[in-house]
Amino acid sequence: MPQLPRRIWSDEDWERIQRGYRAQDMDEKWNVYAEGEVVSLHRSWTGHGIYAATFAPVDGGGWRIAEAVVERDAKRYKNTDDAYDCVMLEMVISSVVLGEPSPGLLSKLTELTRRGRDSGDGWAGVVQHSAVGLRSDPQPPA
Repeated sequence: MPQLPRRIWSDEDWERIQRGYRAQDMDEKWNVYAEGEVVSLHRSWTGHGIYAATFAPVDGGGWRIAEAVVERDAKRYKNTDDAYDCVMLEMVISSVVLGEPSPGLLSKLTELTRRGRDSGDGWAGVVQHSAVGLRSDPQPPA
């Protein structure tokens, strides 16, 4: 991926990211798991791997995404927008895995998906439900 999220996740966040996340019902769209420093994000219904992000420690503490790849086979994943993928990758990790409210990321994702569409005020809800999905337990695990 030519564009990567700039966020630095705390060491505590990294521990939770490594535990991954498994969709609990049909409204959840993502399964996430880690093997070493590589975090894989798969669509829950199809099992298709969409993103693989390699995390690296940051001097002074925390973790960042050092590199990532995205599926570009149109049979598995139709998106080709690098900016969208950058935001979506961060959104799934933040909202789905960590259970954080991410209104800024949702706003960016909504704007990116709205391009070329005459979409109304409810578009953010459509993006949240269809692309990101809902989390069964909105609170991060203890």
